[in-house]
Amino acid sequence: MDKIIYLDHAATSWPKPETVKEAMLQAMETAGANPGRGSHQMSVNASRVLFHTRRVIAKLFRIHNPNDIVLTSNTTMSLNLAITGILEPGDHVITTMMEHNSVRRPLEYLKSLGQIEVDYLPLTDEGQISMNMLENRIRPHTKLVAVTHSSNLLGSILPLKEISAVTRKHGIPLLVDAAQSAGVLHIDVEKMGIDLLAFPGHKGLLGPQGTGGLYIHPDLDVKPLIYGGTGSQSEAIGQPTVRPDRYESGTPNVVGYAGLTAGIEQVLSLSIDHIYEHEWSLSQYLIEGLEKVPGAHILGPRKGCPRSGLVSFNIENVDSADLAFRLDREYGIAVRSGFHCTPLAHESAGTLDRGAVRASFGVNSTEAEVSALLAAVHDLASRS
Repeated sequence: MDKIIYLDHAATSWPKPETVKEAMLQAMETAGANPGRGSHQMSVNASRVLFHTRRVIAKLFRIHNPNDIVLTSNTTMSLNLAITGILEPGDHVITTMMEHNSVRRPLEYLKSLGQIEVDYLPLTDEGQISMNMLENRIRPHTKLVAVTHSSNLLGSILPLKEISAVTRKHGIPLLVDAAQSAGVLHIDVEKMGIDLLAFPGHKGLLGPQGTGGLYIHPDLDVKPLIYGGTGSQSEAIGQPTVRPDRYESGTPNVVGYAGLTAGIEQVLSLSIDHIYEHEWSLSQYLIEGLEKVPGAHILGPRKGCPRSGLVSFNIENVDSADLAFRLDREYGIAVRSGFHCTPLAHESAGTLDRGAVRASFGVNSTEAEVSALLAAVHDLASRS
């Protein structure tokens, strides 16, 4: 493959660190058996891999008990587990116009069955929500507030402490989608008042695809999403009640979680502060350059404001899908175009008719790569 400028880290990080690849190969060779399904050394080694994965996740998110972490295949699975596992018929949910379809679609499915009611909080131009409106939308049967930590379209960051102050006041669990913030922004589940935290392994945590997780507060009773063999209490007719076994039926992705562990260790080594400052500075550099492109329209927080490491934009009279296609084919630059699985956010941003182009950064992204993107966009805009 020809050299590519990869600016699509909000979809998945690439390339993975060498330590991730090495950890996965080592697990394949030494821990390739089923964890908890035998007493032989390979099975024990596989169990150790998962135990270590939970420990580093707990360290990253300041989780007291690693057994409160459920290992899943991605954020979508984690969100579905949280939403379907906590809601009952007659419940009311508050969420935002910023949410990914991984939140919206399971909510809308339950709503279509007549089981729940859903309120979507509108967004400000800067991609924020009103705390007063949040509190005013709470009803006696509100049983969940679900918010994304950072928008995958706008890059805006929601104030979780302020949100949780409202939810804790009313005794409502707070579900946070950390798809764009895990590994990029500081997350402390206790200090931030997070009751359920869904996160991916393959984005900011630098692990492989097919990995993710869900933190469940120890006081919450969440129904499993999948029932079956867990390698424990096999003689029982019902699902185990002990965590994390209750939520982890079937053969787990041991090799993938070995890679995720190495990815998180890389994040911890670099530090969240360093990663955020690096990606934020690249976003500011891109915004400054786009402001000089005739007809450019930039979504999300203004220059100088906090945002995660992505910038979505449009060029007047240039189709977003065509722009992304030409950036790839003519310049070897990989970005994302379309609706980013978040049509409500596009509706709020006024781009539901055309989508947007999104450039997103990772720990190894460089200013030279952003300069190449800006030069290409200038060139394409001048020819439109």
